[in-house]
Amino acid sequence: MSTQDPSNQEEMSVDEATQVDMWVEQDVPSGHRSGFVAVVGRPNVGKSTLMNALIGEKVAIVSPKPQTTRRRIRGILTRPDAQIIFLDTPGIHRPLHKLGEFMVETAYRTIPDADVVVFMVDASTWPTEEDREIADHLRRVRRPKILLINKADLITPAEAKPRAEAYLALGPFDEWFLTSVLEGRDLEAILKAIVRFLPEGPRFYPEDVITDQTEREIVAELVREAALHFLKQEVPHSVEVQVDEFKERENGVVYIGATLYVERDSQKRIVIGRGGSMLKQIGRHARHEIERFLGRPIYLDIWVKVRPKWRRNETVLRHWGYKPK
Repeated sequence: MSTQDPSNQEEMSVDEATQVDMWVEQDVPSGHRSGFVAVVGRPNVGKSTLMNALIGEKVAIVSPKPQTTRRRIRGILTRPDAQIIFLDTPGIHRPLHKLGEFMVETAYRTIPDADVVVFMVDASTWPTEEDREIADHLRRVRRPKILLINKADLITPAEAKPRAEAYLALGPFDEWFLTSVLEGRDLEAILKAIVRFLPEGPRFYPEDVITDQTEREIVAELVREAALHFLKQEVPHSVEVQVDEFKERENGVVYIGATLYVERDSQKRIVIGRGGSMLKQIGRHARHEIERFLGRPIYLDIWVKVRPKWRRNETVLRHWGYKPK
């Protein structure tokens, strides 16, 4: 898996990023299509799962916990006829702190930059007020819009029609699917619909690049994913991971030093566990995923530190790469 390491890590618009990322050497057929696809929706509707499934590689962490995705993540699918740059966005919700405000702002700010918008919803529930607010926002967007009613595997055939009708009533859509991304339903049909709505154009990335994230960023996310897997209740939402050291040693082993931050001493005790048991579980799980991603053996050190109320601290958020308004 290839990653892109942009020299400018500041948040940038798609137009600005295009100037940086444009792949000059072009060898594409006539009628080749390319563009940006914003994937938006409430938390935990399957946005990251969809992007990973369509690309065929894991470029975004997934978890049953809501609000897993915190930043906009690019996943790049290159086919002979098209290059699709997916923009996986944080779930749109009612924010309770500065981090939440950043996440919601990031999602909404991504929409006008896209050539196509995929609005994902959860078939296992009726439309919520948040779904309606997102749909109202999309009414004002002059872009092709695809409604993806996900998690159809969680409803009966008798429930499917009224549930689909309820979501279709939220607004005009150019295409829609009732699907189960987890089961891989209709993925090729969804891709064909996306490509059909993209403008003709060149490739923006070399064909072997599938994400613009750096290795350090992906490693930090994989450690956080492991923490989300094992931790319960409010603790996972308070977790942030920063990679402090990433160095290949002479024996070929990659040494990774990471710090896992929480907001309270009580959370730190939970993350470490009795005799370090919880931290060992998190470390084992993360090490396995990181080695699979890097394709090399690693040595992983994780420290746990308390940074009180970091989700509400704009200075800390900026230091960690979040850009609150």
